[in-house]
Amino acid sequence: MIEVTRLNGLPLTLNAELIKFVEATPDTLISLTTGEKIMVKEAVELITQRVLDYRMQCCSCAGEGRRSSGSAAEPKSGGPVGPPLRRRVEESEEAG
Repeated sequence: MIEVTRLNGLPLTLNAELIKFVEATPDTLISLTTGEKIMVKEAVELITQRVLDYRMQCCSCAGEGRRSSGSAAEPKSGGPVGPPLRRRVEESEEAG
């Protein structure tokens, strides 16, 4: 979940997993997989960073859960999760 602010100043907690895309129109418009659209005060870049932070937190919590349960399966080290995701977002922004 990520925190955003509606244009009227009211805070909103949004399920980051439902975000289909985010665009500047010039206000920031978040389109959800449900078809709903939400206008927010935060810039596209800030929304993107919050989603990346949320996903990194989910991945780190999942890894901690495996280690604390005594499982022999350790996550493979393939580098940080953030940069590849960030590159994909930046590339899609440049293309679109």
